[in-house]
Amino acid sequence: MKISIIDIGIVISYVLFAIGLAVYYSKRASQNINEYFVSGRNLPWWVAGTSMVATTFAADTPLAITGIVAKDGISGNWLWWNGVLSGMLSTFLFARLWRRSGVITDVELAELRYDGKAASALRGFRAFYTAIPINCITMGWVLLAMQKIVVLVLGVPDTPGWKAISVLICLIFVGLYSMLSGFWGVVMTDLVQFGIAMFGSVALAIVSISKIGGIAQLKEQLAIHYSDSESLLNILPDFSVKSIMLTFGVYLGVQWWASNGVDGGGYIAQRMFASRDEKHTLLATFWFNIAHYTLRPWPWIIVGLVSMVVYPNLEDPEVGYPMLMLEYMPVGLLGIMMTSFLASFMSTIDTHLNWGSSYLVNDFYKRFIRTNADDQHYVGISRICVLIIMVCAGVISLFMNSISEAWKFLIALNAGIGLVQILRWYWWRINAWSEISAMFASTITSIIVFSLPQTTDSFALQMLIIVPVSTTVWVTVTLLTEPVSDQKLLDFYQRVRPSGGFWGPITSQIDQSLETDQPESQIDGGQLPGLVMWILGAIFIYSTLFAVGKIVLGFYLTGIVSASISVISGSIVISTISKIVPLESTKDRWVQNK
Repeated sequence: MKISIIDIGIVISYVLFAIGLAVYYSKRASQNINEYFVSGRNLPWWVAGTSMVATTFAADTPLAITGIVAKDGISGNWLWWNGVLSGMLSTFLFARLWRRSGVITDVELAELRYDGKAASALRGFRAFYTAIPINCITMGWVLLAMQKIVVLVLGVPDTPGWKAISVLICLIFVGLYSMLSGFWGVVMTDLVQFGIAMFGSVALAIVSISKIGGIAQLKEQLAIHYSDSESLLNILPDFSVKSIMLTFGVYLGVQWWASNGVDGGGYIAQRMFASRDEKHTLLATFWFNIAHYTLRPWPWIIVGLVSMVVYPNLEDPEVGYPMLMLEYMPVGLLGIMMTSFLASFMSTIDTHLNWGSSYLVNDFYKRFIRTNADDQHYVGISRICVLIIMVCAGVISLFMNSISEAWKFLIALNAGIGLVQILRWYWWRINAWSEISAMFASTITSIIVFSLPQTTDSFALQMLIIVPVSTTVWVTVTLLTEPVSDQKLLDFYQRVRPSGGFWGPITSQIDQSLETDQPESQIDGGQLPGLVMWILGAIFIYSTLFAVGKIVLGFYLTGIVSASISVISGSIVISTISKIVPLESTKDRWVQNK
């Protein structure tokens, strides 16, 4: 397709804007690693939360959703919709705990929570393991999406050579931008990138559905092309099919709590650390979950359904999304759409480059190699690490073929770790060996089960093998190894103030004057209120998700009922959040009293 000068001009204008912003923030980011990785811990909730959304709004996501819808219908999205449960858990049980910890990375928590050589080994290993293989696999599928888009947009041959060139061009631009601006540039451009990406996806959905005659015509065309058209439009899967019931049960019964990051770690936690205070951290995480699950999916799903009608015989259904963009979008809007792909690509890659670099520098280089260098030295090393990660991700992307399958592999690779991550905040007996054994057990078991022959319900069966094996291993190792010292646990408890849980041997040692001197918020009053808010938050997100989808697809009665539930549950949640008063820095209070 011929791309107009206007469209090219829109893309170039955005590129110049991003470079200008990177240069503007480069001086501030160069001050120290606190500025380079967590923006001086001064972000308001709406900036931090929108940055979270923009980061997960990658170039790969609309393509992956299109592929999921084509294969499994709308209900196939429960592969990631189950994350609402862990998202609300992060919001109401962990967000403020992370902010109180005062760490720069979630990996740093290892030596805050545990002691001895095992804690140091865990921190160093997790830093390298997460920054390179895990992080680069994620970046690899984002780059794979951009390869597919570049091949279609520019009309270049779909060969390894051209793929390598397209990856190189994309990485050079984003890599240089990320090296200069640090986290300041990441979050500030995320605001613009989210707006452009959201506008582009909504515009494509509206144009696509209008081109085929509207929602009613979409339903008719799906019925012509697909015998199971009704099930394709169902948000809930067909429970009469045994394999589907098994998979859905694993999504909601196992995956959300068993996977890595259930407590809000990773690049989401990075934005928690950068938020202004505890309340801003909670609000940022809550806004992220609202936008992530209720605003973003439906434009992608609509385009995915349209692509099934317009291109019913695609060998790779994931490319249906950019193909519709090229065929249907008029001059100007095509340029904005191309820019939205570039923006969503940048918002994810720059985050993963900065976040991965934070592990290599803060938790590996600074911790184990050079411990007493000046701030400028560490910032310089951070920029070198960005370059290293960039090269590794580019190489990995050349060996990938399917985005959605890469999603599933990474989920399985980290299965079985989640329960340890939850309990380290609430059970004194968890130690460094618990996490180490969980990581190794999950990795080894995942590699074994993924090497076996695959069936339609393989993913569910794999999770049902990986999680029990990993859990059995880490529980056994925990009980056979020495617990963390009382003093270390005492310091950790007083610093982060986890409500409830199994801290009996530790809380009994705390000076009562410290207990009564601290203001408590409503959710800090005990474990039950936090769990109630988690349930209400999940009801709010799911009912809103259902309401938007049902109304868009023309099922108005169900949509109105869902919207009513959303309004009631959302009002209770927002009212409770408004009453939260952030606690003072527990670290400072602990030091003063000692």
